[in-house]
Amino acid sequence: MRNIKWQLLIAVLVIAAVSLSGCNLFKSPQKKPDAPQQQPQQTANAKEPDITVYMHETGEKKTMKMEDYIAGVVAGEMKPDWPVTALAAQAIIARTFTLEAIETKGGVKERGTQASTDIKEFQAYSGKAVNDNVRKAVEMTRGMVAVYQGKPIKSWFHASAGGKTATAKEGLAYNDPEPPYIQSVQSPDDLAPDDVKNWEVSFTKDEVIAALTKTGKKVSDISSLVIGQKGPSGRATMFTVNNSEQISAPPLRVALDSTKLKSLLLDKVEVSEDHVIFSGKGYGHGVGMSQWGANKMAVDGKKPEDIITHYFKGVTVEKRWQ
Repeated sequence: MRNIKWQLLIAVLVIAAVSLSGCNLFKSPQKKPDAPQQQPQQTANAKEPDITVYMHETGEKKTMKMEDYIAGVVAGEMKPDWPVTALAAQAIIARTFTLEAIETKGGVKERGTQASTDIKEFQAYSGKAVNDNVRKAVEMTRGMVAVYQGKPIKSWFHASAGGKTATAKEGLAYNDPEPPYIQSVQSPDDLAPDDVKNWEVSFTKDEVIAALTKTGKKVSDISSLVIGQKGPSGRATMFTVNNSEQISAPPLRVALDSTKLKSLLLDKVEVSEDHVIFSGKGYGHGVGMSQWGANKMAVDGKKPEDIITHYFKGVTVEKRWQ
């Protein structure tokens, strides 16, 4: 009888222990379900960071609050009198660009800083152009960053997509795998100036030959230059010179001067006796956010997050600090 009592007591204790621990003695432990692919880092309670900036105009290194730096970038990269919502989208882009560069490259290592005001090294910056519009846009997006699978995205942008954005490989001759959030999308660029909507530019053959030399292609003359390949948006990705030599289009655009050959969304290329004439539409590499497109979306009442998620597919906008 005593043995039965002890057995009952042991059984009760085991059952109690199982109930408290939530375990099942008759099943092997199960793994927790995999976390969703996109897990935003909830760091909204973090403090606003400082950032070190190389001021290329003076050569000095400055430490400033991140949001003060972002305001200067927005004023330098977009017209400060544009709608606040468009400026706010640019603020998210600028903040994202900055964090992504710091996290992946350590900032601007050659300067020993996290950022630089030299547009060739980092982003444009104009502290003097900051106005109330810019301040409002930065404040309303304070700490907000565009992320994909919890990491800041490569937040490329350009002036005008000419109606359709480019993939990274197409617009930038990007060598790494295409980021999944970069896709060719329609862009409402109808508010862009006429000389951005449609343009024509002429280069002498000598200028084109010099540009080809810069990209590693040496030719003595140009009898023909045609579009050899196009990307998903219709942009030229490859040119064929003299019916034989092939040259990647994005590097040639830069070598010729990307402020003159405004984009690779070309309608035609003509070779005359002494010149090569390009005609097309849009301004910039076409990857990511179109600034004139963002302007139109802001005019149409879209929120900054709407603009970001239109141009960058599958991303979320999270708040990194207060």
